[in-house]
Amino acid sequence: MSDQLNHASIIDGARLSRAEIKVFPHKDAEAADALLAETARPGRRQLLITDGVFSMDGDIAPLPALVEVAEKHEAIMMVDDAHASGVLGTGGAGTVDHFGLHGRVDVQVGTLSKAIGVLGGFIAGPRHLIDWLVNRGRPFLFSTSAPPAVIAACIEALNIIRDEPDRLERLWANTRFFKEGLHALGYDTGMSETPITPVITGDEEQTQVFARRLFEEGVFTPAIVFPTVGRGRARVRTIVTADHTEGDLREALDAFSSVGAELGLIQS
Repeated sequence: MSDQLNHASIIDGARLSRAEIKVFPHKDAEAADALLAETARPGRRQLLITDGVFSMDGDIAPLPALVEVAEKHEAIMMVDDAHASGVLGTGGAGTVDHFGLHGRVDVQVGTLSKAIGVLGGFIAGPRHLIDWLVNRGRPFLFSTSAPPAVIAACIEALNIIRDEPDRLERLWANTRFFKEGLHALGYDTGMSETPITPVITGDEEQTQVFARRLFEEGVFTPAIVFPTVGRGRARVRTIVTADHTEGDLREALDAFSSVGAELGLIQS
């Protein structure tokens, strides 16, 4: 059972599993409940998977409701926290901590290439799952281990996230400042609740021109168009960090103001 807007890596993983796949409308726990009931069979194992933070829209999964649904049907609950690790929860512990659901999510997947800023990823779960993956997980078995320098950098990044909570505070302060600036200019940021803030423009060609002009003004915001997002939902995707200064963000907002007015996306 997979959310409609889950990341492409989740979709590919589901396909590679050769399991039957059912997709429920975005963040619709009631629909997931109905699908789990509909496809239940004696002795069948079901897995309910969602992103913690959705990569294109920056909104947060309704994890408490999904956990209730998974427990009701005795399904495996899995969360991909690639965009929540280091961002949500106490000390950046992720979506499970953000909602206080410790012990109720069976599998947590994350990356070490987003907030941690290095390479690789992780799977956290019960001991029997980890033992099975170590012995049977083909992508793990037949890939080269991370170099010592990469491992050391990951450990140090995790130490920094744990020991310097002011970075997380700055991240969220910058997020609020930038979102408020975009809204004041008249931009549509969709359902974003996190540092991932799309600026939704709709038209694919115009969005690519928008991204190119912003880049010429010193702001790197990739254009995201169909088929990565639905038709008519094209956007540029912005992501602030803890290390952006208020001056950086004001400069970016000035570019959004001038370029947006130039292209007729907002009123000058």
